Amino acid sequence: MANPTNLSRRMTLSNIVQAITTYGPISRASVAKMTGYSKQTVSEIVSSLEEDGWVQTVGRTEGNVGRRAVVYEIVPDAALVASVDLGGTKVRVALCNLSGAVVAEVAEPTCKDGGEAVVDQIARMVNGATSNLGIAPSKIRVAVIGVPGVPDLETGHINLAPNIIGIDRIDFSSLLRVRLGIEVIVENDVNLAALGEHWMTHQGDKDDLVFLSIGTGIGAGVVIGGQLVRGATGGAGEVGFIPFGADPTEPESLKVGALERVTATSAIVGGYQQETGMQKTVPEIFDAFVAGEEAAAKVLQTAASYIARTIGAIAAVIDPNCVVIGGSIGAREELIRMIEQEIARNFPRSIPVEASVLGNHAALAGGTAVALSRLHIALFARDLPGANIVVPPPEIETFQEGAA
Repeated sequence: MANPTNLSRRMTLSNIVQAITTYGPISRASVAKMTGYSKQTVSEIVSSLEEDGWVQTVGRTEGNVGRRAVVYEIVPDAALVASVDLGGTKVRVALCNLSGAVVAEVAEPTCKDGGEAVVDQIARMVNGATSNLGIAPSKIRVAVIGVPGVPDLETGHINLAPNIIGIDRIDFSSLLRVRLGIEVIVENDVNLAALGEHWMTHQGDKDDLVFLSIGTGIGAGVVIGGQLVRGATGGAGEVGFIPFGADPTEPESLKVGALERVTATSAIVGGYQQETGMQKTVPEIFDAFVAGEEAAAKVLQTAASYIARTIGAIAAVIDPNCVVIGGSIGAREELIRMIEQEIARNFPRSIPVEASVLGNHAALAGGTAVALSRLHIALFARDLPGANIVVPPPEIETFQEGAA
């Protein structure tokens, strides 16, 4: 059984760190008032945190009668976390400090060899980013990796990720832990995008949120009551396999999903080629639509209709505050307007639909939120059952600038 005195100490430390993290710069008296602990207890713990380099003084209170109090905040650069967005075509790595600000960012085309070569690539990029900053890799304490598939917690395989070969046959997370020498958390990239949108824009406001990503594939991240929903096997949100659109019994549908076959990049490109005999990229098809081309309008309208039905199906089961749409295709305003019109046609009530405000930074933001929370818990609440330390998000513009 855990030492109750130790648990009590951890709880006290955790609550005080949460107060400083959320409201800093803050005085010890304000922390005591906020947490209910005595000023002596707060002073002892804050002094210990300061001595260990986790907390620093940043001035004194202003405008008070009498003696001004010293105020404290978490030392932003006391440690770093790594947030990685692994895609089929590109790998992005962002190093963030304890305030959530991006201090370094690198991106490369995803290694086409797949498998362990991708693991090596991520480790090299993370360590290389620290070298560019002139700091030791040991400064990084936690890494969160967003992957385009479903992590299997038992085997470490990343399933349903056909764009990265061999990643479904290796213990991806364990190999990365060995390469980096730190705690590694692997999560579906759309799940991280949902967490990123919630953390940065809707925390406490819209705690029942669905992030729908439409691009090379289609997938959803589901946040209920402010918590990510993964499901029994981690496959919650794999809406590409909803059995409508294409024939769900066909082999291709069992591989990539019946819905994905009629909504994602290949469906739009293929549909346009079938209509016109010409091959264009998705951006070119949108340009043709804006120019008034009927064939482009027909193809995009078909995709929008299926996406709207998908949102209706999700809303019928979950009833979210809003559905945030992102991804290289989903972010297009033209498509979102079509989707809203289709929802009004085939669903009996309004479903709030919003464009992602984070764009291609959403998964990086979600990875940062997860990594910072995990690091704070590991540092300040170890062995404390149910511990949770929420780190306030940085300004969206600041995050996007740093991870551009």
